[in-house]
Amino acid sequence: MRSVTFQKTEIIPNKIVCVGKNYAAHIEEMGSVPSDQMTVFMKPNACISDQLVAHRGEQIHFETEICLLIQGGAVAGVGVGLDLTKRATQKKLKDAGLPWERSKAFEGSAVFSHFVDAPASLTDLELELCVDGEPRQQGGPRQMLYQPQTILEELRSFIPLEDGDIVMTGTPSGVGPVERDSLFEARLLDAHTELVGASWRAI
Repeated sequence: MRSVTFQKTEIIPNKIVCVGKNYAAHIEEMGSVPSDQMTVFMKPNACISDQLVAHRGEQIHFETEICLLIQGGAVAGVGVGLDLTKRATQKKLKDAGLPWERSKAFEGSAVFSHFVDAPASLTDLELELCVDGEPRQQGGPRQMLYQPQTILEELRSFIPLEDGDIVMTGTPSGVGPVERDSLFEARLLDAHTELVGASWRAI
């Protein structure tokens, strides 16, 4: 089983619960429309990796997200992560009205920073991503269609959130393909103060 780090301790998530279509600007850039209900999909533990791989049978695309680590039924930790996507496969699946798992739940499709204690309020969280030094993504709960607390309430309505589970809260606009040897630098801030950062060199 694969793990993430929280408070210098290895945690083994049972599942990664992901929210799609949670930023209006990202919905627009993907040529999509908001869903009637919150869009949810899952990634299993086997998706977790510390490597950013640019090509897995096809070009991989990145989506940077604020990530919530669950303990005791509440958000205990926060981090930043990449939800990696086989975009060409995803389009084929969407066009056919089929589930997304083949494009989202493949090995190595979830890359995370370490996790730190969650602030008392999640409202002022903001993620930033630079690729090769150039700003690519920025956003947080103030731009979300579903705020973190709403996300948790909706998820609990149909699935238990267990200790170690990670909730990925959606991505702002600015997504794109991963190019080999590109340097990805992600940060999670709380009211402009950095909580955690991570960097990955794409292979």
